[in-house]
Amino acid sequence: MTPNPTQIQPLSATEILLGWSNQDQFALPYIELRFYCPCAGCVDEHTGQRTVDRSSISPEIRATDVRLIGRYAVQLTWSDGHDTGMYHYDRLWELCQKQGRKIKS
Repeated sequence: MTPNPTQIQPLSATEILLGWSNQDQFALPYIELRFYCPCAGCVDEHTGQRTVDRSSISPEIRATDVRLIGRYAVQLTWSDGHDTGMYHYDRLWELCQKQGRKIKS
């Protein structure tokens, strides 16, 4: 079972901190989180192929707002104005494990 996020906040100029109900904490690079946006503007709805090129994302990208969507997802607003991606908790958990740096368990 996927834990629920209990903490989402800036950690540094390049990373966001995600804390989870199982006590795990991960530092996740903003650029990775932005690249893996699941919205229809970033992923082709028919093929599932990512349509955003990683090199097109500014290394200075930051989350400027975090909004909880019910009890299942987080919506982020990015410094580039992008705000349509909903990150389901299971997807965030997966990104933490694959792209993040574990800082506490």
